[in-house]
Amino acid sequence: MTLSLSSHLHRFNQRHPWSHNDHYGPWTADRVAASGARDVLDVGCGTGNLVALLRRRGTTVTGLEPDPATARAAAERFADDPAVTIVQAGFADRDRRRRWDAVTLVAVLHHLPLVPTLRELRGCLTPGGRLVIVGCYREAGPADLLATLPAVLANPVMGLAKHPARAAALPPHMTAPTTDPQETLNGIRAAAARELPGARIRRRLFWRYTLVYDAPA
Repeated sequence: MTLSLSSHLHRFNQRHPWSHNDHYGPWTADRVAASGARDVLDVGCGTGNLVALLRRRGTTVTGLEPDPATARAAAERFADDPAVTIVQAGFADRDRRRRWDAVTLVAVLHHLPLVPTLRELRGCLTPGGRLVIVGCYREAGPADLLATLPAVLANPVMGLAKHPARAAALPPHMTAPTTDPQETLNGIRAAAARELPGARIRRRLFWRYTLVYDAPA
């Protein structure tokens, strides 16, 4: 995507904010629920939007969030829910003795070293556990450019539908620090093939991909 087009979309999203990541929240929670998971780790939980969706499906959730203010907001949000634990920590600082029935990451993996993180995520799962990732990738080549066109067309429509009035400021869950992804989708596929045999990866709308991996039972 060209720099000018990217800048234009960014300005539009500032005026009519909606979260590309939250768009995939219900899909992520459904994939977790379909696995039968009861104990879930949400890495980079933010203010807890996905945590809330997971709780509606009856799971117990541990949320990791490295940013102190964001972790505090999430902890306050779920203060009355004993089935939710918010830990101010990054993935590297998790309780390494624990295993979970499912692990979720939404727009988080590109902040971490790809191959070591995939390997460690595999080790976080109980036998038969499920890993669900919604990730970002670096555009490279004609296929990525072609995939961008529907997103460019749909993005302003979604913004106007979800937030028709101009916003004075971004909502709190959209103010977390961001970074540009470094890995291409082909690179992510290759790494997943080595570290997560059988993982299912699909390119998605709005500059995202999804990955679902089921650990051996």
